[in-house]
Amino acid sequence: MTFDMKQFLLTFFEESFEGLDVMESALLNLDVGAADAETINTIFRAAHSIKGGSATFGLSQVSVFTHSVETLLDEMRNGKRAVTRDNVDLLLKSVDCMREMLQAARDGGQFNADKAAAITTELEIVLGKIPGARSPSVAKSQDNTATGHGWKISLVPHADMLKTGNDPIRMFRELQGLGKLEVKLDATKLPALVDLVPEDIFISWDIVLRGDATLAQVKEVFDWVEGDCELNIVPLGVVATTELAQQDSAASAPGTLTAVPKPDDRRHADDRRASPERRGPAATADAGSIRVAIDKIDALINMVGELVITQSMLHQLGTEFDMSRLAKLQEGLGQLERNTRELQESVMRIRMLPISFAFNRFPRMVHDLSQKLNKKVELKMSGEQTELDKTVMEKIGDPLVHLVRNSIDHGVETPAARRAAGKADVGTVHLNAFHQGGNIVIEISDDGAGIDKHRIRKKGIERGLLAETDVVSDERIYELIFEPGFSTAEIVSDVSGRGVGMDVVRRNIKDLGGTVDIRTELGVGTTFTIRLPLTLAILDGQLVRVGKETYILPLTSIVESLQIKRDSVNIIAGRSEVYRLRDEYLPIVRLYRLFGQNPDSEQLEGALLVIVEGDGKRIGLLVDDLLNQQQVVIKSLESNFAKVTGISGATILGDGRVALIMDVAGLIKSSKDLPPQSGTKDWISKNATVAA
Repeated sequence: MTFDMKQFLLTFFEESFEGLDVMESALLNLDVGAADAETINTIFRAAHSIKGGSATFGLSQVSVFTHSVETLLDEMRNGKRAVTRDNVDLLLKSVDCMREMLQAARDGGQFNADKAAAITTELEIVLGKIPGARSPSVAKSQDNTATGHGWKISLVPHADMLKTGNDPIRMFRELQGLGKLEVKLDATKLPALVDLVPEDIFISWDIVLRGDATLAQVKEVFDWVEGDCELNIVPLGVVATTELAQQDSAASAPGTLTAVPKPDDRRHADDRRASPERRGPAATADAGSIRVAIDKIDALINMVGELVITQSMLHQLGTEFDMSRLAKLQEGLGQLERNTRELQESVMRIRMLPISFAFNRFPRMVHDLSQKLNKKVELKMSGEQTELDKTVMEKIGDPLVHLVRNSIDHGVETPAARRAAGKADVGTVHLNAFHQGGNIVIEISDDGAGIDKHRIRKKGIERGLLAETDVVSDERIYELIFEPGFSTAEIVSDVSGRGVGMDVVRRNIKDLGGTVDIRTELGVGTTFTIRLPLTLAILDGQLVRVGKETYILPLTSIVESLQIKRDSVNIIAGRSEVYRLRDEYLPIVRLYRLFGQNPDSEQLEGALLVIVEGDGKRIGLLVDDLLNQQQVVIKSLESNFAKVTGISGATILGDGRVALIMDVAGLIKSSKDLPPQSGTKDWISKNATVAA
């Protein structure tokens, strides 16, 4: 009798990634010097399970590496070794390495063998297995100089690194000024000439730098390419020990782990970024499976049972139908509609995951960044159980990373600056999620310095985004932050300052059908608010008719609908129209002109106006008729046809016709001659006339 080990191996990977998340979370919560024994036991049990499972499935390199981690944890829980900051940091690095090794095994790819060997050496030094040696992390904290008078550097560029304007030759010249340089080229991944893309880079380098350069000096050379390459810097003293250890290893080729790959998800290791904020700590959320609560499965089974009963009843009515049973048929069809809706909602709930899957990466990221920037930052999280569609969850990770990094780097001040401002040394970054209407709202707030609008305005004028004479609202000034290449940082660091990131945040959020807003107060703090649809697959829509065509407006964008009163319409500059609604002036967009339709009438008086809101702005859409409301399945227009401004997608109606789904934010942005967002009432009174 044979067993299919694939299913067991996939379960092992899921449980192992969950165990790594437990280890990381517990390590971040350890109190140095007075650690809770049960917390250490929790970390130890997770490592022990991973080691045992790895040995069972023949992943010897993972098992051997984890054994050293387990030994250190065992000594800590037995009181033989103190819980120090250096040991906790070493264990956190070990968790990262274990995650990388397991991902390589799952995907049939490679992991960084040099890094794994270097961390193993550090563990053995701490455990006293290499007498007379000191841990590189300890050496770094003492003098930050190279062990063995030099460094071994592995530089593996991502394929598109050259497109960012970075030239490896310049880096080598900088390194040459720090000491004696030896460079070895690796061209094994160079494709055949016919497959060569001139703009891409396929080669990598192993570099040895001999001299007294510090780690900070070496890392500074590569500041510009962080995130565009895989970089590993190891002291030469550690390299020598590592190479001896590798010679004694009877495992498979260094850095290569093969295992059953995930179905339909084979990603090469070269396409992954190794930085803590790039990897997904909740690896199970990115895998090809979802863990579903048993109550959701029970509800789904019940719905299917109800649907089977309804189908049986309708089948019987169909075989024995006459007009006397028409009422029974209508009742059955109504029941079928209810069953279908409930079944759809049950299936959608299965795809919903708590947003904690996205939030769980941030405790580690905040820990690492605050140490790097010499700041004290406390992360608070609330609303972690708020549920979000898995597809949205996977795409919101990078925007959240950029915003949290921005809060720590630009928002929270250094302890000295906070004391001078009368604040506590420890700053706070707060992640909060909650449902609001048909959306999920995510807030990223900090109690830092806030955003200086005068500084942003000055930078906007320097870049030609504003004129000196422009009178714009605070909201418009803050939106400049999201312009490509915009940055007010005076110092460019490996964390920020190059003006990249925030424009990507807005674009990614907009691609998800969401919006991002800023609230800030100088000296008090800043809050970024993201609003997203709960799911990208289903939309609650209002069908409207324009001419002979039917369009769909998202219900969440509609504020109200009304019939136009003649004395509430004003005409600006003889052509643009606005509607006065409770002392607010709203631009009128005639959809029949926008979409090239023939309307029922061009007269405004008595016509239907739908007030919609997007990106914090409101406009009125002129339509011929309001039809029914219904849920629609969204189909991508861009992937099936082309991107159309003001249209977010399409759907197929019950009669087989295609209806376009309007993008309210896009309509607002593309509408011309809109009044300013501040001082609107005075501006209208000077420029408008009452419509005839």
